Amino acid sequence: MRLLFALAALIATPAFAQAAHAQDRVGIPMPPANTANPIGTSTREQPAFTVIAEPVAMMIAAFDADGDGKVTRAEFDAGLKRSFDAIDTRHQGWLGYIAYSDWQERWMGDRNTVPSPFEVDRDGDNKITFAEIAERFDLLFTRFDADKNGVLERKELVTIRPQMPPPGAGRGKKGRGPN
Repeated sequence: MRLLFALAALIATPAFAQAAHAQDRVGIPMPPANTANPIGTSTREQPAFTVIAEPVAMMIAAFDADGDGKVTRAEFDAGLKRSFDAIDTRHQGWLGYIAYSDWQERWMGDRNTVPSPFEVDRDGDNKITFAEIAERFDLLFTRFDADKNGVLERKELVTIRPQMPPPGAGRGKKGRGPN
C-alpha cells in the first residue's frame, strides 16, 4: 500500500510542477472582444475564406514575362520551354525521372507536386520529353482558363475555400453526425 502511495506521488509530481508554473506562462495577446482586429493580431476565429494556389499555378504565374498580372498563351509556352531548358543542361531533349523531380522542386517548390512523372511520361520510356510536358500542361492551361479567353489572370490561378466549421460543430453524440 505504501509502495502504491509512493508511486502515485511520484507520477503526480510533474502535474504539481506544471500547476505551480502556470502563472509564469505568457499567453498570446488577444484583442478585447467586439473590436476590429488590426492587421497582425491573433484571433481565435478562422478567416471567412482561405485563398489557395496550387504549386503548378504558382509556376504558371511566374511565366508572366511583362509583369501585367496575366499569362498569355505565348508567355505560357515560352515559360514552359525556358523551365525545361533550365533543367535539361545536357540538351538531350528529355528529362529522366530524377531530373524531372529536380524540375518540379525548382519550379513548383517540391518534388512531389503534380503532375507526376508517371502522368507526363505518356509512352512509358522513363524519359520525359518537352513535347510530353507541353501536352500535359496544355490540359492545365485549359483547366485554369475559366473564361476561355486564352489568357490566365491571377484570379483564375487561385482557389477560394469557404470557412470550415469548428471541430465538432453540427455533430451529435460521439461525433456521429446530427441527432
